[in-house]
Amino acid sequence: MNVDIHDAVVMIVILAIGGSLVSLLLGVRQMRKSRQVSYYRLRQQAVSHAWWTLLLAPFLAGLAYVVGAFGEPVAYRYFPPSPTPSPSPTTSLTPTISQTPTISPIPSLTDTPAESHTPTITPTPFMPEAIALTFTSLVTPNPGAVFSPLQFSRQIADFVPVDPQTVFENPVGRIFATFSYEGMIEGAQWTALWFRDGELVHHETEPWQGSTGGYGAYSLWAPPAEEWLPGTYQVIMFVGLEWKVLGEFRVSGAPPTPTFTLSPTITPTITPTLRPSATPRPSDTRWPTPQP
Repeated sequence: MNVDIHDAVVMIVILAIGGSLVSLLLGVRQMRKSRQVSYYRLRQQAVSHAWWTLLLAPFLAGLAYVVGAFGEPVAYRYFPPSPTPSPSPTTSLTPTISQTPTISPIPSLTDTPAESHTPTITPTPFMPEAIALTFTSLVTPNPGAVFSPLQFSRQIADFVPVDPQTVFENPVGRIFATFSYEGMIEGAQWTALWFRDGELVHHETEPWQGSTGGYGAYSLWAPPAEEWLPGTYQVIMFVGLEWKVLGEFRVSGAPPTPTFTLSPTITPTITPTLRPSATPRPSDTRWPTPQP
């Protein structure tokens, strides 16, 4: 059994306190017995032994206090403790994908609702009522569905993000928010909300058309280049009204200035209209002159 300095100090304190109590009891007992001795010299010896036993009790009690208060620091001065290795963290199990996913059609982008509701990001994301009213699915979502952390990239290859980043320099063009998933139900309503500095700038929502588990699902936003204003962008994924994952990236630099192409102006040409020429009068028919 390995006993360290702390355990040894505790044991000495306990033994000293126990010895003090035993000495006190023995001293009182010897003092009572000495009164029953008839010979004076023997009685004096018994009383002397009883006093020494009684004096041993406070000595042991004082020793227990001194060892308990100063024994451990003094011991560590001469026997410095060796560093104890910290326990290594246990690796959490990564959930395995249940089956090879089938590629679902790319979700179609829906129009932004006419309502001017622009919710702001809160510590607990919520589904805006204006978007919830556009839900068309009647399937109850699986509350145990999970999405992996979002990865942002300009391109994807075989539904895998190419060079995912968290900071994009203008001009951006388009951004894919790619994720893997598990526990989805076909037909359940899923929604992607895109925010810029807390303001809703894009969303898409429709019934789920993929498999129950897989990878390569994504949400895409490809606005005109001048709409990629610099700032912090957040993308929140919902299944039904419950949010599953939130991702964030930044756009830096000024967006390109839109160019306007002037269409040529057609100047109408005026074609002069010729006035009709006057119709010549018919010549007068001369009457025959009478002959004499």
